[in-house]
Amino acid sequence: MKLSQVGELSLIKQIRQQFKKNPRGVIVGIGDDAAVIKPTDKNLLVTTDTMVEGVHFDLSFITPSQLGFKLVSVNVSDIYAMGGKPAYILLNMAMNKNTGKDFFDSFFDGVHAAMKLYKLALIGGDLSSSKTGITLSATLIGYAKRYIPRSGADAGDKIYVTGNLGDSACGLELLKKIKKPIPIVFPPTLPSPSRGEGLGGGGLSWNSAEPLLRRHLLPEARNPERFVDNVTSMIDLSDGLLIDLSRLCDESKVGARIYLENVPLSSELREAASCLGISPTKLALSGGEDYELLFTAPSNQKVKAIYIGKITKSERVIVDSSGRETTFSPQGYQHFVDKRKIW
Repeated sequence: MKLSQVGELSLIKQIRQQFKKNPRGVIVGIGDDAAVIKPTDKNLLVTTDTMVEGVHFDLSFITPSQLGFKLVSVNVSDIYAMGGKPAYILLNMAMNKNTGKDFFDSFFDGVHAAMKLYKLALIGGDLSSSKTGITLSATLIGYAKRYIPRSGADAGDKIYVTGNLGDSACGLELLKKIKKPIPIVFPPTLPSPSRGEGLGGGGLSWNSAEPLLRRHLLPEARNPERFVDNVTSMIDLSDGLLIDLSRLCDESKVGARIYLENVPLSSELREAASCLGISPTKLALSGGEDYELLFTAPSNQKVKAIYIGKITKSERVIVDSSGRETTFSPQGYQHFVDKRKIW
């Protein structure tokens, strides 16, 4: 069945039924001209992200359910990057009228799984027909007692990340080799094969490939709750370490020294990158969509995260294991730029 055979009113009715429970604080949810939220005594955080077919996703590589999950996660990551707690989400969708109803249902299954993970409530949005590809947009609302900007870093602060870098970019490279969607889901339920055919060549094992594919297809935003009290500045790693660190430095008007041997690389990334003939370090520095958090904290604070460098007054350098210094620039994914430079 196609969406044109169902109609907007029936689709909205289905969404209202699937997400009918309004949490505390929502006075009016889905169904009116606007949602009504009762204000709190905390800072209100609002973010939005758009995903365009052919730019942010390729349906040759991703399932509708994975797409729904990812759309929610990337917005939650922005709220977490401000030190906040996500609460409400609005979704906008533009799809061709000939899109299958099964696509619509599967997409919202992924949305629902992510909402359950992050304890979110869907409070509104918009459906529209499109003559071209699919365009998705989410707006997320959250709260923070103390919000964390990008502009709070000071010279002497230490730089941390919350986990391994480059896994998502490597997962995308594997998908380009596989050339078909991989039906991994959240939470994991499917049995894993012992070997994967065509997984980057060289007989890459499924146990090595699956975490990389999952990191790209079903990213989980990193909650900063355990260290947020000590943070001076923060940003999520959506476009790559070097470009996102440069953004933080620009806003804080500081520099940075990154110690290359401290940048965390997973064993799966090393194995897969070797099979693909790609430098794992390049993927970690300039690959996007890891959605780990990059943050700074005073040098005298103990922080449960991975130390990768320190904030300086102005210089921006990468230091390798031999002590050689190389100046870095904002390298990673940028819209409206034809090519991505790799350090």
